[in-house]
Amino acid sequence: MKLDFSDLKLVVSIADAGSITQGARHACLAIGSASERLRSIEADIGAKLFTRHPRGIILTEAGEILICHARELLFRQEKLKAELGAYITGVTGKIGLYANTSAMTGFLPGRLARWLAEYPDVTIELGERSSADTINSIHNGTAEAGLVSDAVDARNLTLEPVADDNLVLIVPSSHALGSREHVCLADVYDEAFIGLYPGNALQDHISGHARASGHSLNYRIRMSDFEGMCEMVSNGIGAGVLPLLTAERFSSKFLYRIVPLTDPWAQRRICICYKTLQSLSPGMARLLAFLRIREV
Repeated sequence: MKLDFSDLKLVVSIADAGSITQGARHACLAIGSASERLRSIEADIGAKLFTRHPRGIILTEAGEILICHARELLFRQEKLKAELGAYITGVTGKIGLYANTSAMTGFLPGRLARWLAEYPDVTIELGERSSADTINSIHNGTAEAGLVSDAVDARNLTLEPVADDNLVLIVPSSHALGSREHVCLADVYDEAFIGLYPGNALQDHISGHARASGHSLNYRIRMSDFEGMCEMVSNGIGAGVLPLLTAERFSSKFLYRIVPLTDPWAQRRICICYKTLQSLSPGMARLLAFLRIREV
């Protein structure tokens, strides 16, 4: 058996994503390359690792065995690199951090810029993931820490709130809902909706709550970022849901109404999530300490 860490990372990425397409994206590979490598891995092992279904893939018994050991090996590899780097030259090397959409666009940019300026030898590999995916990765040992919403069950992991992250509805300035003191998502099921691209962690979260109530949002167009979304709403194309801080930031550039959402899942906080302080590498521990206390 000639598996290397790249092979293990690919298999874990596919297993976590539940599809070869999404797994290839997380492993930064083209779909064709990922499929070919997976076939090579299975041929080398002598067993199938996944069973294909119309809606995705599931692990075989052989896949479960490999994944169990692969997660541990990948985690130990990253921890070894981080600890050796910190021991030899202080805080250096690469830190992997997952974050949900709100943290990626609002909470992190300014703070990470400050921290990276203090530690010029550190590289941060920042990945956007849903809160549920980040929690699963930390629980399974493939990630050290991440920024998640407290609306998601963190199981036995540690959560430390660092910022409010309430979601709000934005509507064109002339829209009838703009005069309301508050609304719920059900109020906009029949409205034209402006969203973010499929696969965006926050948009998937919002769409999931609509599906859970037996409805689907009427997307008129999906944008690549919040700025484009706010511009569409300001031009009367439809309504959208986004974090309050983001809505307030773009309200100086675009004209729309901000209406609080009363849905329980929209009342959120951004939290640092990890197993224990002892489980963190030196670099990650310093980064999280910075995120707890610094304000931009």
